[in-house]
Amino acid sequence: MTELHPLLILAVGIATVVGLLLAFRIHAFLSLICAALVVSLLAPGDTVAKVSRVAEAFGRTAGGIGIVIALAAVIGRCMIVSGAADRIVRAIMSLLGEKRAPAAMTVSGYVLSIPVFFDTVFYLLIPLARSLCRRVGGHYLLYVLAITVGAAATHALVPPTPGPLLVAEQLGIDVGAMIGVGAMVALPAAVAGLLFAGFADRKAPIPMKPLAGDSAQAPPSDDELPGLLPSILPIVLPVALITSDTGARVLAGGAAPGSFFPALAQWTGIVGNPSFALLLSAAVALLVMQRQRSLSRNEVAEAIEESLASGGVIILITAAGGAFGAMLQAAGIGKALQEMASIDSSSTGTTLLLAGFGIASLLKVAQGSSTVAMIGASAILGAMSPTAQMLGFHPAYLGTAIGSGSLVGSWMNDSGFWIYTKMGGFKETESLRTWTPALVIVGGAGMLATLILSAVLPLS
Repeated sequence: MTELHPLLILAVGIATVVGLLLAFRIHAFLSLICAALVVSLLAPGDTVAKVSRVAEAFGRTAGGIGIVIALAAVIGRCMIVSGAADRIVRAIMSLLGEKRAPAAMTVSGYVLSIPVFFDTVFYLLIPLARSLCRRVGGHYLLYVLAITVGAAATHALVPPTPGPLLVAEQLGIDVGAMIGVGAMVALPAAVAGLLFAGFADRKAPIPMKPLAGDSAQAPPSDDELPGLLPSILPIVLPVALITSDTGARVLAGGAAPGSFFPALAQWTGIVGNPSFALLLSAAVALLVMQRQRSLSRNEVAEAIEESLASGGVIILITAAGGAFGAMLQAAGIGKALQEMASIDSSSTGTTLLLAGFGIASLLKVAQGSSTVAMIGASAILGAMSPTAQMLGFHPAYLGTAIGSGSLVGSWMNDSGFWIYTKMGGFKETESLRTWTPALVIVGGAGMLATLILSAVLPLS
């Protein structure tokens, strides 16, 4: 049988994913698994092993990211039920004041979207935006967009949210480094989005419309919420542990064997392992929830089951994406792309950053899911096995370029578009002229920050 060119196999694989998602409305998990099987069957290798290697790659990816995603889902659920998320929002609002409420909204979305999925953050904060609008008598669009840009930035750029977590897995990036670089890039991206929110609210303000359930139960009083320290600990603890391990290993690399830093790195390698760090964080979040709400064992078990149900779907999708990426590697995509990018080494890194941003943007426009866009783009570029030597900077910047691109082009095929539209009480045309350009600004600013930081702070 004549072997197909790797780039033709790549085209077939992408067409399979996008076609199944759009034309047949097949679930993302099944679409990615089917695409992985198609690519594997077309790729070189032993015919008998072409199906089994898809399952093996699926298992490897699930083993790498499954525990982290499941625990992150538990942490997010516990923070909502216990009131910890609400406490963090109120603390930020108190710190910045009502006059700086839009900035407080952005900071709240930025912080909460690290352990909590975007849709949950939006559900949590939209009542606050409506309450503020009633109090000050306007600026509803500003408040809602402020929530959106902060939450979207970290959702696409900072693990342990599934998209950037799988990007790190596909590109071989240390999770601690991805957290650090992602947070640095997400900050100016969120600020740029907030500036756009102010501009949009001044130029074409949209009044708040009544929604069903507006007169629902009053928000809990401060006495019913946990303290700030136990509320924010489930976020700070894993970030501190994971990044401390990254820092300790960097310092240990240039130290003599048996000295302080190599010994320290052995301990941080345990507590800073993402699975272990998230497990500790989940334990803290569960304890806070149980003590704050005085839940029975059955009620705690129900909360865990609900969170794992949502997390399980994400694990299936991301593991299927990992299998798709592994089959692209088996097809020789990496070598073919390297030959296409065989230009002078000084511009190869920048070229791949732009390629990652562009591919993710195209996939986002085509099928709507940021996570699937990140999976596809990282699978394609991960086949090249990019290293700091190849790029001229840390591969985490390639991850943030992909994450930034996954925000660009959100429209009616994106579930986030409909969450914003329905929960915010907007018309579809209003969302297209507010939500869609806001995410273009956030994604574009993230890409610009990536280009600048990769040049001035390469970390290689």
